[in-house]
Amino acid sequence: MRIVPLTSHVEEKILAARHHRDAAAESVASRIVGDVRRRGDAALSAWTRRLDGVRLTPKTLWVSARERQGAWRAIPQELRSALRHAARNVRRVAEAQLPRSWSIAVEPGVRVGQRIIPIDTIGCYIPGGRFSLVSTLLMTVIPAQVARVRRVVVACPRPNAALLAAAEMLGLEEIAHIGGAQAIAALAYGTRSVPRVDKTFGPGNRFVTAAKRLVSADCAIDLLAGPTELLIVAASGNPSYIAADLLAQAEHDPDALALLVTTSRKLATAVRDAVAGQLSRLPDTNPAKRSLADKSTILLAPDSAAAVRFANRFAPEHLSVPGAQAELAHQLHAAGSVFLGPWSAQSIGDYASGTNHVLPTSGGARTRGGLSTADFVRCTSVQRVSAAGLRSLGPVVAALADAEGLVAHRRAVEVRQ
Repeated sequence: MRIVPLTSHVEEKILAARHHRDAAAESVASRIVGDVRRRGDAALSAWTRRLDGVRLTPKTLWVSARERQGAWRAIPQELRSALRHAARNVRRVAEAQLPRSWSIAVEPGVRVGQRIIPIDTIGCYIPGGRFSLVSTLLMTVIPAQVARVRRVVVACPRPNAALLAAAEMLGLEEIAHIGGAQAIAALAYGTRSVPRVDKTFGPGNRFVTAAKRLVSADCAIDLLAGPTELLIVAASGNPSYIAADLLAQAEHDPDALALLVTTSRKLATAVRDAVAGQLSRLPDTNPAKRSLADKSTILLAPDSAAAVRFANRFAPEHLSVPGAQAELAHQLHAAGSVFLGPWSAQSIGDYASGTNHVLPTSGGARTRGGLSTADFVRCTSVQRVSAAGLRSLGPVVAALADAEGLVAHRRAVEVRQ
């Protein structure tokens, strides 16, 4: 990793690099999505065979109950226990996040409330590149179950034994062997074999992200997740711990961005050396090798104010404050997920603390947090007005309707009086 002074030029360059449109991916995704929308199963099968090398048939499209049950029996007891433990924590957090129904009398004769209604059918996309991410299954399915979503359809091109075992543990019955832009299109528009869903969830590669952007006018999506990001803000800390966190997030993707911003040249040098030492012990095929060489940087800030300003503008997916800097942590207010203190490794949030690891990237954390149970429900307002309430609010409505020139709005109240 390079050590680079955090100047205004460097800051603008880093921020600008995340906001380019991937025209090549969007072009490919547009072709695939359009084809699946027009030809349904025939296109889904053709693209799956071409891109994933899998021949879909009515028997091979969906994972069977026997496969799920066999996977649960086949995985080690240690993994079974880990899945149960992680699922328990994710469920506890999801239950705490669930919006509540309420009702209040805003004035005599006027009662207003909120009803929480689950989305009917959702699709959960589980990446299946180098590995099928069992943790993403937990993070997308469990909040849906807590929200009481009626139907959950999972798409994963190459589900491994751990993912199938988790699906069995969660009681899932619809897991399709499909991936990529073609899976997003099938879920968004439906085919003869794949049901149309109301909203899709889960991260994917650049083509999946492009497809989600394309279908979002017709099928709701959770968020557009780009390459993984980590920003560590520290004036002090254990260099080995910091280096390990940088490597952990960098191994997600060759395009992952792992940054350390610090005011301490001594810490910057120690972390750089620790990264080099730990990186040498990883296999050459690990994406962290490329990510840390090409994209990731140690930024040497002139003071803590500059470090905080950059962090809040960058609004990272993951933000770590490993040192004993409580005051600093309170000044950092834009991040998908925050990790405080030396023991809070990001891997814990990725897997087991219960917080969701489907998080906004590319500065999206300036306007929203990570996936939560609230993303799986609709908050519908309800009002009941009595005759007395109508008399009280009628003049208010009439005055405002007149101001907007909406005569029928005024009449809808007057006709009741």
